[in-house]
Amino acid sequence: MSSPILTLDVAHPRRHPALVEDLLLEALTSVRNSSLHRALKVIHGYGSSGTGGSTRVVVRNWLSRRKGLRAVIEGERYGILDPDTRAMREAIGPVADPDIDRANPGVTIVWVK
Repeated sequence: MSSPILTLDVAHPRRHPALVEDLLLEALTSVRNSSLHRALKVIHGYGSSGTGGSTRVVVRNWLSRRKGLRAVIEGERYGILDPDTRAMREAIGPVADPDIDRANPGVTIVWVK
């Protein structure tokens, strides 16, 4: 069964920031034009330094500049008690997701439509 959440892994293998942004734009456009997908899960990793990796910064900065997104939910707050997460899951229906309620700083969820 297909999920209404499209997953994009930009952390593996490591990529140049410009390529990460190109992949984000392509995936976001795909979700916007899809009859199935309504959200995007970006796996960007957290980095080995323990302070957050450069890919994570690129992804979250790029998303902060986008207009027309319903919500950007950082993995740290992606859980059933978060209002944006709750609203998204009510709108798109039940979705099995191993990252929910895990406080995972290596992912970001983008509720597109």
